[in-house]
Amino acid sequence: MKFCGRWFVGFGIFLLLCGAAGFWSNPAGAKTALLSGGMFGGLSAFWGVLMLRGFGWARVAAWVSTLVLVAAFAWRSIVGWMAVSAGEPKVFAASLITLMLGASLASLGVLWRR
Repeated sequence: MKFCGRWFVGFGIFLLLCGAAGFWSNPAGAKTALLSGGMFGGLSAFWGVLMLRGFGWARVAAWVSTLVLVAAFAWRSIVGWMAVSAGEPKVFAASLITLMLGASLASLGVLWRR
């Protein structure tokens, strides 16, 4: 459980940084990136800290919140890449969301193996 805990603290920090990067790339239109990155990043890091302290139920909470993230990031990355294919200048946002989807899937893999 120590590895999962450290992973989720790092995953939370990664989500926070991605949310900040999304906001900095478009401060007028990406307030939700900062909010969702901050909220789910903080929550993931919190699950990690609880796992490090031996709270087994935090692993179940990490499963649930990460599954929600996978669903949201999959949907948003599809929408983002469809906008890019339609000629909209959203390559950075679509790439960032796809990166966050990949990290979320990797986090599910860590939970599955441990």
